[in-house]
Amino acid sequence: MEGIDTELKPALRALRDEFGAFASAIVSRDGLIMAGDIPDDISGETFGIMCATLLGAASTAHSELKISTPLGVVVESEDALLILVGAGRKALIVAAMPSAADCDAARKRLEELAETIKLI
Repeated sequence: MEGIDTELKPALRALRDEFGAFASAIVSRDGLIMAGDIPDDISGETFGIMCATLLGAASTAHSELKISTPLGVVVESEDALLILVGAGRKALIVAAMPSAADCDAARKRLEELAETIKLI
């Protein structure tokens, strides 16, 4: 876990500069934060668990529809985007950013990070 944190924390912090991300993390499918760039006033435990639950719920819905497993989830609000991307069987990557951010470019960057995570 410490190796992942050391290797990927700079990449998560770079999401701040590139997309204005105000929270980002590598989360296990069980909801544990493996690496993160999360403000101190946010509960990392709650954030991680709910992100894992969100992607898990999408997977269950897809399963019921007998369609392929979702690659990710995008949640939009008036002021923010929450983008979750699967990173192999054991992890996901998530980033929260202002709604003005380029969603397609951000998702592409998260997919690139997900490929790196799969190799660790």
